[in-house]
Amino acid sequence: MPQLSPLNWVFLFILFWFVVFLTFSLIWWQKKLCFKAGVPAKKVKVVENKWNW
Repeated sequence: MPQLSPLNWVFLFILFWFVVFLTFSLIWWQKKLCFKAGVPAKKVKVVENKWNW
């Protein structure tokens, strides 16, 4: 193992989990978009805006 300072190990740990979370999020988002793309436009429910602005 390389001789890194403890602070650098903490940064590597945070970077590792950030990349894992980012990868998981992108895979989830891509599957969500593919699922929505398969729905016909007529079946998509339009929600009226409840805010008065």
